[in-house]
This record gives sequence, C-alpha cells and structure tokens, in this order.
Amino acid sequence: MPIPPRLLAHLRRWKERKIIARHFVEFNGEGVSSVKTAFKHAVTLAKLGPGVSPHTLRHTAATWLMQNGTDPWQAAGYLGMSVETLLRVYGHHHPDHLKDAVAKMTAKPTASASPQKRTEKKKTNVVKIQ
Repeated sequence: MPIPPRLLAHLRRWKERKIIARHFVEFNGEGVSSVKTAFKHAVTLAKLGPGVSPHTLRHTAATWLMQNGTDPWQAAGYLGMSVETLLRVYGHHHPDHLKDAVAKMTAKPTASASPQKRTEKKKTNVVKIQ
C-alpha cells in the first residue's frame, strides 16, 4: 500500500528535523514493532495501573480540551472526530455548557415573563350558579 502524499510530506519533514531517524514509530531511536506492546510497557513504567488504554488518553484529552474552553471545532479537529460527537459526548465539560440556562434562572423576570397583574381577573372554568 503506497504512503499517502500528505503523510509522506510529514515523514520527510520529521526526518529533516531529526524527530524520527529511520522508523515511523520510534522510542530512543529504535523502531517500535508493536504499538500495543509499547503502550502497555509505557503504562507499566508510568504506574498508571490496569485498564489504561490509548482510548483513556483520548478521553482525557477531549475532557481537558472542553474544560479549558477550547473551541469545539478546533478540539474536534485535533481529536479527529466530528463536532457533533464531541459535543454529544464531552460537551457537558465545557464552561459554556448550560450557560444560557443558568443566566435565565438567576435573572430577574422580564415583563413578558412576569406573573399576571393582580388587577386582571384570571379566567377559570368555574360557573357561578344563582
């Protein structure tokens, strides 16, 4: 399978800047033959405990991006997911989540939202019999 031109451009730039030497995925200049095994080893070295997966890091990144008020379009692009998915799953972490509802709950009632004037008679479905 050929390398996509866009990826190839990145690989060439990384090689020029000595970010990578010979392998697409490296650690200490050596090629990583299994990302899965390497990740497990990194989790063990970091003492993160069982159950930590690459998805855990992705979930954490999405949560932190939302908590820090990142523009959803930029966060979704960074994470490689749609804005709709980001907002549905992580939107409640954004500081603007429910901002309008909170503002409306704590605001003074407006004229259109105020209770009926006391001088007006309320309509009822009670019939007065004489």
